[in-house]
Parts: sequence; structure tokens; C-alpha cells
Amino acid sequence: MTLDLGTAGGARLEGQGEPWTLVFIRELRQPPAVVWEALTDPAELDQWAPFSAARNLNEPGATTLTMVDGDEKLDTPAEIRVVEPPAVLEYSWGADLLRWELEAAGSGTRLTLRHTLVEPSGHASVATGWHVCVVVLQHLLDGEPHGVVRGMAAKEHGFDELREEYAKLLMQPS
Repeated sequence: MTLDLGTAGGARLEGQGEPWTLVFIRELRQPPAVVWEALTDPAELDQWAPFSAARNLNEPGATTLTMVDGDEKLDTPAEIRVVEPPAVLEYSWGADLLRWELEAAGSGTRLTLRHTLVEPSGHASVATGWHVCVVVLQHLLDGEPHGVVRGMAAKEHGFDELREEYAKLLMQPS
């Protein structure tokens, strides 16, 4: 089943030079505590995130996040730095830094991801990847799991077209 990805939006780049930080914002229908579990529980992460986690991300300290693309797997070191349930989760992912901020918004959650990129040239692909992941996450939270979409499998759901939209949206002035 192909996912309806919608259109690019809710993303911007911050910074004056390298590294850039991608700021990605989405409104989710569930309260922060429910979203928090999806961000920290390895069983839930494995259903929507671009990686699997070696342990629960609810505790500070070292862990491994494994990128999965079909049969290929790449272990990446991670360090859980900030754990303030259900509001802030921050960790390194290789050289990158991810900061998830959850804020109550009515009966739902405003999710803000700040992904500081070591290689800013891939910002449109990174934004598109998170867009796909959060669409899958919303299905999971709604009780209608789609199944994880990782790596090259995202092309079957319109990744390339959506990446073009993000490239235009995130274009930096010269």
C-alpha cells in the first residue's frame, strides 16, 4: 500500500554556515506521553524510524542506532544526552545531533525535530526522510500501522518527488 505523503512543509534550515540545523515541525493527534513512547521505545521506533535502537532511549548514555535499508544494516554510535519526559529528547546519531521537543497542543502534540547536520548538502533528502517517517509514525499512533518505510523502499512512496519539493522549500538565499 502506497502512503499518502502530502506535500512538503513545516521545515526550515537554521544557521549561518555549517553545520546547518533542519527544523521539522508536525502536529500529531496524540498527547505528548504517547508520542514520547514512540520516540524512545525500541519496539515502536522499529515500526517508523529510519533506524532500530539497541535499547530504550529513555535513559542517558551510549547506545547504537542501526540504519536499515533492505538487507543492509549500518551500526552508528549514539549518545543519549537529554531525557526530560515527555518534553525533550536529545541524542547524537553519529556526528549529527537530534533534538525532539514535544509540546501539548490541544489534545495532541506539536512535535519539533531539530536535526543538526554535519553534511548540510543533503538537507532536502533528510527533510524528506523525516517527512516519510512521521507519516508512518502518525499511522502507528492512530492504530493503523503501515509498516516501516526505510531506505530505497521510500522511492515506492513518492520520495523523489517530495524531495524536489523540499529542495525548493529549503533553498538558501545566495
